[in-house]
Amino acid sequence: MEGIKQELDRGMSKSIESLKNQLSKVRTGRASANVLDGVMVDYYGSPTPVKQVGQISTPEARLLQIQPFDKTLIPEIEKSIINANLGLNPSNDGNLIRIQFPALTEERRKEQVKEIKKLGEDAKIAIRNIRRDGNDQVKKSEKNKEISEDDSKKFQAEIQTITDSFIKDVDKVIETKEKEVLTV
Repeated sequence: MEGIKQELDRGMSKSIESLKNQLSKVRTGRASANVLDGVMVDYYGSPTPVKQVGQISTPEARLLQIQPFDKTLIPEIEKSIINANLGLNPSNDGNLIRIQFPALTEERRKEQVKEIKKLGEDAKIAIRNIRRDGNDQVKKSEKNKEISEDDSKKFQAEIQTITDSFIKDVDKVIETKEKEVLTV
């Protein structure tokens, strides 16, 4: 049964990491290099992450700067950011690309919070599905007489405790991101 617990832990941890990754892409009105994760630039015929073709910095709270290692890439980087549909409008002065982050309106903040809650609920569903799979494995072991009924109930209770712990983690991550969106 230790194998089942390890599998649960691994799967539920992946769900939390996936949630954090998704939330890092949610705009908060502050400049964050994470917004550019997943934006690929055509670097001499090879798709390359923006992070690898230039230095990204945040000189101000709502300004992101990209200093390309190769200035000939500036138009390509701009095009990639626009095509990523992030709602960002890059501008360049021939040396740097600047991306101004507009302040979020109250309405937009509320939409962001709804999106955050939906991502949190999706993570909880994934965790509950993993719990169901673990419980199914325990019940199958009991049915095959590999473990007793008492052990089965004990393992299912442990699985529920693990699940509850991960659900609380999801709630904390969501609450933190909501505060980040609502207070700028």
